[in-house]
Formats: sequence, C-alpha cells, structure tokens
Amino acid sequence: MRFANCDLFLVMNLSLSGKNALVCGSTQGIGLAIAKELALLGASCTLMARNEQTLALAVTSLSTHAGQQHGYLVADFSDRAAVEQAIRKHIADTTVHILINNTGGPPAGPITDASPEIFLLYFEQHIAVNQVLAVACLDGMKVAGYGRIINIISTSVRIPIDNLGVSNTIRGATASWAKTWSNEVAQFGITVNNVLPGFTKTERLNALIQNIAARKGVEAETVAEQMAAEVPARRFGEADEIAAYVAFLATPAAAYINGTSVPVDGGRTGAI
Repeated sequence: MRFANCDLFLVMNLSLSGKNALVCGSTQGIGLAIAKELALLGASCTLMARNEQTLALAVTSLSTHAGQQHGYLVADFSDRAAVEQAIRKHIADTTVHILINNTGGPPAGPITDASPEIFLLYFEQHIAVNQVLAVACLDGMKVAGYGRIINIISTSVRIPIDNLGVSNTIRGATASWAKTWSNEVAQFGITVNNVLPGFTKTERLNALIQNIAARKGVEAETVAEQMAAEVPARRFGEADEIAAYVAFLATPAAAYINGTSVPVDGGRTGAI
C-alpha cells in the first residue's frame, strides 16, 4: 500500500518461516486443511490425532518448500493423560508458536435427551484438553514473544443450532475459556482467537445431515439442499476456506487481533 506524498510502503507479513505449529485433529477435514495452509506459509507442522497410520499419511501431504520438517504426535483426545504425556515430550525440544485446538464435536441430538455423562465427556475433550495443551505451550510462547492459540469451534457460539444441544453448550464454554485466556496472555505477544465454521463440507456435516434426514424421514439430499439454502452464499463452505482465515490469524500480520470469535460461514449467522 502506498500513501500519497509518502515513500513509505506497508508490507503485510504473512510469513511463518521459523515458526512451529501444533495442529490437533489434523488427519482430515478442516484440521488437515489448516496444517496444509500453515505449511504453505513456511511453518513446521506437528499433527496430533489418535490414528498413527492416517497421521503418517497426512504429514506427507504438507509442503516443505521452506525447508520445514513436519511430524506427528499420537494421542486420543478422550485420554487427557495421554495428551499431556505427548505434549510434554514434544515441548522438551520444540517451541510451539502456534496451537490449533480442533477436536470433533459432540453427537447431534436434543439437549433434553442428553445425559450428564455426555456433557462431562465432551467438557473433558474440549475444555480440559485445550487447557492442558495451552498451558504446556505457554512458557515457550512467552520466551519467544510470539504465540497464537486458535480454537476451531462453531457458529453455535453466536446462535445455538437446533438438535446440537450438547455441542452448543460445550462450544460456548470453549469460547468463554478462550476469551479469558486472551485477556491474560496478550501482554506476552500471544493472541487467542476462535474461528467459527459454518456449514462446511466435512464428515461431521455429512453425519449431521444424515441424522436430520433420519429424524425427519426424508432424503439426505433434501436436507442438504435446505441447509445450503439457509446460507446467503447458497452453498456449503470448503475446508480450505476456513483454513485460509486460520492461517492469517497465525501470522505476524494478525498481531492485534485478539479475543475474537469470527464466523466463516458464508453469511449464515443471523447476528452482527
């Protein structure tokens, strides 16, 4: 950008060269798309999920054009002790500059049918595991003077989604957790933000469509068409469209964006 009567040029710094990213839930869908985008910007990515075979395959899909080295950690997010063991081993010799919290959401269903146990299970997988990972990475981010904690949540943070009772509850709690973190760590050059995907072409969206179709006794294709019609863009999002915004938040250019929850949903969320 050039200003009139001024020789000053402002160049947006989108490079992640020299930065290390830990991307959770990254063997498919939005998580893998994020890892690919971060790698294209120069980051070294460590993928974290429970299936070693799919992790190993996913790593091979990441760009190494900037001389990066990518790897993976095997851990099931339903096993907090295993996650803590994996991240403690990882940070022993690696500074995590970018943490992407991305975990599969609770199953569909009305909140009136949900048991207390299902709330506890997903609170553990989202809030407790996010806390373990963020705390583990915090000291390294402080020393580096650079940190990005980005949580992939849902537009239900703004407006609850029908038939996702447990998910609406847990996602909202995650957003509040993140906002509190953002207030406490910004002074160290660390930002914490939430990205709220709308209807995005993933296995989870497919499962949601199938659930609605079975409940209503209609064809899945009919449900999909009705859902897409709710979006001003008149289509579902692509995983790489979510990833593009996440990658921007991870860059130096986004240093003053903190404590936000931003929908990436084609305009569907009915709130300003």
